[in-house]
Amino acid sequence: MGEKKIDSRLIDQQKELAQRIDQFCKEDGIHSTAIPSLHFIRASERSEPIHSIHEPAVCIVVQGSKLVMLAQDDYQYNPAHYLVVSVDLPISGEIIEASPDKPYLCLRLDFAPQQIVNIISESEQTFAKKADSKPGLFVSKMHGSLLDAVLRLVQLLDTPEDLAILSPLIIREILYRILHDKQGDSVKQIAVNGGPAQRIGKVIEHIKKDYVRTLRIDELAQVANMSASSLHYHFKKVTRLSPIQYQKQLRLQEARRLMLLGELDAANAGFSVGYESPSQFSREYSRMFGMPPIKDINRLQEF
Repeated sequence: MGEKKIDSRLIDQQKELAQRIDQFCKEDGIHSTAIPSLHFIRASERSEPIHSIHEPAVCIVVQGSKLVMLAQDDYQYNPAHYLVVSVDLPISGEIIEASPDKPYLCLRLDFAPQQIVNIISESEQTFAKKADSKPGLFVSKMHGSLLDAVLRLVQLLDTPEDLAILSPLIIREILYRILHDKQGDSVKQIAVNGGPAQRIGKVIEHIKKDYVRTLRIDELAQVANMSASSLHYHFKKVTRLSPIQYQKQLRLQEARRLMLLGELDAANAGFSVGYESPSQFSREYSRMFGMPPIKDINRLQEF
């Protein structure tokens, strides 16, 4: 009986969140709010896979369903679950349940590693420095205490005069709830000073800053203060990719962006992101996006 009451409350909270987001978002797309780290997303139809570098965030679907791919792993989530990304990851996301009458509605709350550090340092939570690395993305079951805090954060948009004082407190509570969840260690690991995941975070930043340049594993190992084998192991545990694969996804996504903007043709886009061979660029582009560069860009520009 108690569980049914809890489920009923969750459904009511999700309905209210859906109504508020739907009222806020008059059109499809990503919408900013008066809370800088909070964004609403609306889509009235299913989408093809959209590739992006997803920064650390909590994503909560309140209506519809989405499929996220990271390397060979796929994660489906809907109002019964929430998704957390704890490090910058190259993913593809596909909305798989949406319609004009019942659009896909989602909220995204961005966060920074320092926020996690602050919460852990002021609480009794601990995390072993030598603990094994965990994936930087996970889907977990939604629970009442988390959804309650999220709803209060969204309700706060009705009283702009309260935002400056109350929104940081509620955001802190949301992150605290996630840290206490079963998979909270996946987020805690980014706050462990000198821990494997934090070192991998430094390597990710190093790759992102100069992804055009040829990667040298010994250089990355030095950045992480790890052996080459340890770097490969922990990098793949966190990102599900090798450093080379991670760089390749950054390159291909940037090349695609440049072509879509009309700034460069396929050959020059490939050169601009570090490819020396047009044929290699075309081959790897086709493998990632499903068709050669020119055909893919023409298709996208038709939408």
